[in-house]
Amino acid sequence: MKRIEATIQATKIAAVTEVLNDIVGGFTILEGKGRGSGIRQQVRTGRGTGSITEEYNAVATVSTIVNDSDVEKISTAIADAAFTGKGGDGIVVVSNVDSVLNIASKKSGSEAL
Repeated sequence: MKRIEATIQATKIAAVTEVLNDIVGGFTILEGKGRGSGIRQQVRTGRGTGSITEEYNAVATVSTIVNDSDVEKISTAIADAAFTGKGGDGIVVVSNVDSVLNIASKKSGSEAL
């Protein structure tokens, strides 16, 4: 089993959610602020006479656990849905999962997914 964790632009949550609804059993989305290679947003200050550059961008982290055979399909689906063609689109990280236990059903391993 693998854990897929993708950090994406917050504006792409709906597109990624729509794609994942059809291909995974469940996923978690955490919204926050991040700093990477993307261009930071300009924000008006005071009475609109000045502007500053935001220190962080609005991002979301999408996390799910899948069978090894589904990793490529899901990673590609996330990347395609989050793509804008500009720097700062995000990153997809895949890591090994040693064990999984579904608390409600007490099933473990692939059956827990």
